[in-house]
This record gives sequence, C-alpha cells and structure tokens, in this order.
Amino acid sequence: MQQAHDHDHDDTAAHGHEHGQQRHAHPPHDHAPHDNHHHDHSASRFLPLALALTLGFAAVEAVAGWWSGSLALLGDAGHMLTDAMSLGLAAIAARVAQRAPSNRHSWGLRRVEALAAFVNSLFMLAVVGGLVWHAVERLINPREVAGEAVILVALGGLVLNIVVAWLLTRGEGDLNTRGALLHVIGDLLGSVAALASGIVILYTGWTPIDPMLTMLICGLILFSTLSLLRRVVHTLLEGVPDGLSLPEVGRAMATVDGVRSVHDLHIWSLDSRGTALSAHVVLAQASRWPAVLEAERQLLQTRFGIEHATLQPELPPAQPLVFSPRGARQTPPNPSPGQAPNP
Repeated sequence: MQQAHDHDHDDTAAHGHEHGQQRHAHPPHDHAPHDNHHHDHSASRFLPLALALTLGFAAVEAVAGWWSGSLALLGDAGHMLTDAMSLGLAAIAARVAQRAPSNRHSWGLRRVEALAAFVNSLFMLAVVGGLVWHAVERLINPREVAGEAVILVALGGLVLNIVVAWLLTRGEGDLNTRGALLHVIGDLLGSVAALASGIVILYTGWTPIDPMLTMLICGLILFSTLSLLRRVVHTLLEGVPDGLSLPEVGRAMATVDGVRSVHDLHIWSLDSRGTALSAHVVLAQASRWPAVLEAERQLLQTRFGIEHATLQPELPPAQPLVFSPRGARQTPPNPSPGQAPNP
C-alpha cells in the first residue's frame, strides 16, 4: 500500500487516497511563509543590534583598561569580544535558518540554529574554564586592581548587558538565540561581580573578592550551559521532544476509529519550534483511510501540537487463497497462529 504524507500546509494531501490511486512524488513543500511568520516574531531579529552593542562596549572597556592599567578590565574586554563572536555566529545562523526548503535540503536549514547553539555552548564551556583558571591564578598571586575604574566600567557594562538581554528575550526564543542569550547573561553576571568586587576593593582593599566572585558566577553559568547543551544534543540526536511521550502518542493514535494498531512510530524535533512524526497505521478497512488520515491529523495537531506527520496506511495480513475442485469438499489447511480459518 502506498505511503501517505500529511503536511501542515497541504490539507488536500489528506484525501490523496480516496480512490486508491498511486501518489506521485512532489517537490519539497515551500514552508517559507510559515517559517517567516515565526522569524518575524523571533528574538533572533535583534541579534545584529546585540552584536553591535557588545562590540562597541568591548572597545570602550579595552580603552578604559589600558588607560587605568586594570588587567581585570582588559580581561573582561576580551571576554566580551569572544561573546561578540558568539553573537555574530548566532546572527548568521538565524539568517541561514530562514532559507526555504530545496531539492538538496528538503527540510530547509532549520537545524543550523541547533548547530550554532551547540558551538556556542562548547565555546562557553571553554570561556568558563579559562575564567576559573585565571581566578585560581589570582588567588595564588594577588594583583592590584583600580577599584574606581572597575566600578565605573562595570556599571556601564551592567546597563548594556541588561539592554541586550532584554532585546534577546523579546519574542519567541529559539535554541540559537538562547545560546547567544547565555553569553549575554554571563557578561551581565560578570558585570555584577566586577561591580561588587570593585566596591569591596575600593573600601577594604581585599583583592581576593574578585576571583572568588568570578568562580561563583562561573558555577552559575556552567549550570545553564550544561542544561542548554543537553537540550541541543537531544535535538541533534533526533530524540523525542520534551513534553511528548512516544507511548502516549502511539496509544492515542491507535484509538482513532478505523485503526487496528500503530507501529514504527518516530517523533523528532526539526528545530526548537517544529516537531515531525512518522508512523505506520494498520487499518480495519482500506476504504476508511481518508477519514482516518484526517482524524489522525486533527488529533496530532490539537492534542500534541505536531503539525507535520507522515503516515503510511497498511492492511492486516490477508488470508491465503485456497483452490479446490468444483463440488469437492476439502478440509482447509490449519491456519497459522493468529490467523482465522477459511470459511
């Protein structure tokens, strides 16, 4: 029996088997209007602005660090520069992910956002490792820090990072934008730590507060980074999306009127917003397939939020045909297990 494809923007596909005709292969469906709707409301549209603001302040911080002789400010400027690189990667990925499906990439390039988030997560782990290394070094070999300069620049960095974080939380956040936001939050917490350490150093002269606060912030960033990395890897490995249960979806599909069973069920994420499903549906009667397909499509959309499903209809195994001479009585062969005997 031929395969049926149920697409979210092709309602007529649900009736392609009404007369049992063979369906022909179609070119990849153009989901550009649907995807652009999402991206028009996505926080990723603010990534270029966030990149410009971060690069600009990194330059200001580098100049201030050179003028004041503060290694802490110069180090934070380098940290912001690496974050700007991550924002640039996220901005490029967000633009590439909007490309329409093609003959070579039938799903489009929607997985690029997951790849960018994966790279950003690994990069953030390296940044955390570097910060912890320098914090330990500062504890072993304390250095003088210009408290006044640190306070002023930290205040500016705090305000800037709050604005950038606010921009990246406007609208729908995909995995790619969340990876970029993670870097911005790391900078924001770093600015808080720098501000607190600058105040303590200015009024008490106790320099170990700076590396101690840095290690505390690194622990918080590490927790968020590992959480994002786990989700990204799960998406890249085509795992069942969070919030969906494979057995629950399968049992629900099997309860549709006219369905005997469901097997070879697969559910995976296309990106942070799209979910795809494929399954074989065993029918009681082939003539009921159009109604069954429509019912399955409605169930998957309304109950589970799955808009793209590929369903293949099947019939239960047929009984073997037995021939006998006309008018002769013949004992039918013993049926195989699970098979009804011939009448």
